[in-house]
Amino acid sequence: MVRWGYTMMTEQAGPRQLVDDVVRAEQVGFDFSVTSDHYFPWLDSQGHAPYAWSVLGAAAQATSSIPLTTYVTCPTVRYHPAVVAQKAATLQLLSEGRFRLGLGSGENLNEHVVGQGWPSADVRHEMLEEAIEIIRALFGGGYVNHHGTHYDVDSAKLWDLPDQPPPIGVAVSGPQSCRLAGRLADILIATEPKSELVGDFERNGGGGKPRIGQIPVCYDPDRDAAIARAHDQFRWFGSGWKVNSELPGPASFAGATQFVRPEDVAASIPCGDDVGEFTELIRPFVDAGFTDVALVQIGGDHQRPFLDWAEKRLLPALREL
Repeated sequence: MVRWGYTMMTEQAGPRQLVDDVVRAEQVGFDFSVTSDHYFPWLDSQGHAPYAWSVLGAAAQATSSIPLTTYVTCPTVRYHPAVVAQKAATLQLLSEGRFRLGLGSGENLNEHVVGQGWPSADVRHEMLEEAIEIIRALFGGGYVNHHGTHYDVDSAKLWDLPDQPPPIGVAVSGPQSCRLAGRLADILIATEPKSELVGDFERNGGGGKPRIGQIPVCYDPDRDAAIARAHDQFRWFGSGWKVNSELPGPASFAGATQFVRPEDVAASIPCGDDVGEFTELIRPFVDAGFTDVALVQIGGDHQRPFLDWAEKRLLPALREL
């Protein structure tokens, strides 16, 4: 049976609200949660970008059962992998084993802030592979020394380690990243309902492992208002990962999506309150073989109405899929 998740979208709400919302998501019956890790919002209209790891620490204390997941953290430029390993181990302890470490090769939007440039996709994959090697070594305990192509680690050790380290997910968008994920990851992460991603992952060592997808939705009793909000805040979503990962800031996303029409957004993002429309647009993830699907309710000010509606209408319908 597919598990249904709730997204703490750090780009559209402040830290206290994010924690309050995931508490409510746990109460209404979501099976897990995921959290974005951004330094910038995609568009100025989203308006937020608190530090995800502080939010996750607070969420670990405020909730009791819902799993927490980074979706995703980039352990290569803005964060050194040794620091990511320490953060992840600490969060696994705080959450009493409920944390999953989702990793990816990152986006220029967030990583450019440290002034180290933005590598090519091939180099980013090399960096991610080396970072995962470091993180797993530190999860194993003891002192770690590493002198690689991209990173150095000098006699590092994690002094507070959980009995079970958090499983590692890797975000994919094509064959190269699927091969990497199949070899190195415990979990597949993707934002497109493509069966070929699942197939490539499984053929490269990912058989039988969880596969987490994600889709934005925009609940509102007024469908026109929902479409307008989705267009205002999420019209970038359909640009494709190869484009999204390269753009450096919200102004770039605004320019790149200036010709996207509201009807274009409504064709791929379920908007309004028709449960049938929602399930029909979410179903492709199920058909593609994803075991977990996280929903992103668009609009920071519209989380509580969505969660109430999801409890009564949406989650029961999704569980029938």
